[in-house]
Amino acid sequence: MAIKPISVTQFNSYVKRVLQSDPLLGNVLVIGEISNLKYHGSGHVFFTLKDESSKLSCFLPADQVRRLHYELAEGMLITAAGYVSVFERGGTYSFNVRDIIVEGTGNLTVAFEALKTKLEKEGLFDAKYKKELPFFPKQVAIITSETGAAIRDILKIIRQRNDVVKVILYPCLVQGPDAAADIASAIREVNRSFPETDVIITGRGGGSIEELWAFNEEIVVRSIFLSEIPVISAVGHETDVTLADYVSDRRAATPSEAAQMAVPDIEALRSSVSTTAAEIHAAIQDRLRYLELKTEQHNMEALRTRLCNRLTFSGMKADGLGKDLFHMISDKLSRYSTSVEILLTELSAGSPYSIMERGYGALIDGSGKLLTSATTLKAGDSLTVICKDGKIKCYVEEVRRTTYGKESLEF
Repeated sequence: MAIKPISVTQFNSYVKRVLQSDPLLGNVLVIGEISNLKYHGSGHVFFTLKDESSKLSCFLPADQVRRLHYELAEGMLITAAGYVSVFERGGTYSFNVRDIIVEGTGNLTVAFEALKTKLEKEGLFDAKYKKELPFFPKQVAIITSETGAAIRDILKIIRQRNDVVKVILYPCLVQGPDAAADIASAIREVNRSFPETDVIITGRGGGSIEELWAFNEEIVVRSIFLSEIPVISAVGHETDVTLADYVSDRRAATPSEAAQMAVPDIEALRSSVSTTAAEIHAAIQDRLRYLELKTEQHNMEALRTRLCNRLTFSGMKADGLGKDLFHMISDKLSRYSTSVEILLTELSAGSPYSIMERGYGALIDGSGKLLTSATTLKAGDSLTVICKDGKIKCYVEEVRRTTYGKESLEF
C-alpha cells in the first residue's frame, strides 16, 4: 500500500507533538557546560550545553532570566531543568530551560560572589564614599517591615536612649520576590520626601540566606549607594552578612545595635553636660578670684605702701653699698699710701741729694757733662762743682791718676 506523502510543515508538526507528549522529554534534567552564550535584546538567552562528545541548543526565556540571582558565564557547569521543543519553521529542536542549578556550590552563593565582585570593581564599597553619621540626629527613618521583630527592637532601644529624636517608620516588604524593589523604592522615597532626615536604618531580623536575599539584590545595593542620607544596615544577626552591609555607611550586627548607633544616650549626655557645666562654673570662679586678687594689687593705698616699702628697702640697700664702697676705697688708699712711702724711702736713698748731704758733690766739665773719670782732664781745664747748696767754679791745677792704688802726677 502506497504511503500518502505529507508536507514538511506536517512532518515537523508531528515530530513536535510526539516529542512534547513524551513524559521524559517534557520534564528532564540535563547536565553540561555552557558555551556560545548569547544575551538577546529581548531579554532571552541562547546557549549551548555540551559534554565531551555532544552539544544541545538551549533557550532560556526572559521571564526565567529575571528570576536568576546571578549571570551565566562561558564554561559554567550547570544542571538545566526543562523540556524539548521543536521549531517547526526551521525543523530544529532545542531545550527550553525552566530552571538552572549551578554545580559545585549553591546558586545563591554564586550569585552573591558574582555580584559582590562586580560592584566592588565599580567602587560601590570604597571607604571614600562612606558618609559620617550625625552625632545627634533630629530625625531617623526606619525602613523595614512594620510587623517584624526588627522594628520593635529598634523603637524600643531608641525610646530608651533618646526621647527627643523624631522617628519615621517607612514600611516595606523585606522578604520575597518583590521585596528588593520595595526596599529600593522606600530608600529613594525617604530621600525625596523627607530630605531633613539625618539617618536611615534599613534591615530586618534573622533568617535563612533565602529570606535575607532581598538585601543582596543589586537594586537595593545601588539605592543605598545613591542615598544622600547616611544609611545603617541592620540585616539579620551578627553572623549574617549581605551586600547591603558592604555598601552602607555603617553596618550594625543587629537591629538593636543599629538603634544604638543612630542615636546617642540622652541620659549619658545630660550627665556629661552637668559634669561639664560644673567644671566650667569652677573654672569661672577660679578666674574671678584671680581677677579680684589682680584688682587688689592695683589698689592705690596698697600700691603706695608697697612703693614706700620698696623705696625704704632700696635706700637701706644703697646705704649699705655706700659703706661697703667707702671701706673698700679706704683699704685701697691705705695700701697704696704704704706702698708710696716705701717707694719714696727707696727713691730718697738713691737720690744724689742724699749723697751730697754726706759731703759729696758732682763735677761738671766745661761742656756741661758729668765727669766720671779723671782721664779726660788736664791742667787748666775749668770745672763746676755742684754741692747740696750751690755751685763752685774752679780750674784744674794738676791731675793725679790712680792706677792699682799708685798715683801718677800729670801737669
